[in-house]
Amino acid sequence: MNKVVLMGRLTRDPEVRYTQTNNTLVANFSLAVNRRFVRQGEERQADFINVVAWGKQGEFCSKYFKKGQQVGIIGRIQTRNWDDDKGQRHYATEVVAEEAYFADSKRADNGGDVSSDFENTFGTEVAQNSEFEMTSGDDLPF
Repeated sequence: MNKVVLMGRLTRDPEVRYTQTNNTLVANFSLAVNRRFVRQGEERQADFINVVAWGKQGEFCSKYFKKGQQVGIIGRIQTRNWDDDKGQRHYATEVVAEEAYFADSKRADNGGDVSSDFENTFGTEVAQNSEFEMTSGDDLPF
């Protein structure tokens, strides 16, 4: 089974391009995902994971995701390789996004709290056990 669940912050705005063969939208971005454990006396480490989103999923990510935003991604790991113009072999490992969610808490226009889509999908236990701080002015209703 090849299934990946990530929650992290975008390191840059998604970059959009279109394939030459059938003009399909492809969005590429990178997530900084904190490691779960910190060694005593050291700073928290993060892994920087490349993500690619195709078609409608890519369109959603390119339209609504911005640098620094916390997001949840569900997808699969993909590896690929290619030769450049100089004949040098390159390798890439990336996550292909199958689902994408907002994971930041936001204030609604009326001043009330809105829970994240990621929490609604995976439950509060995942969000509470994550390495990311939940910011909310009021108590959450769950």
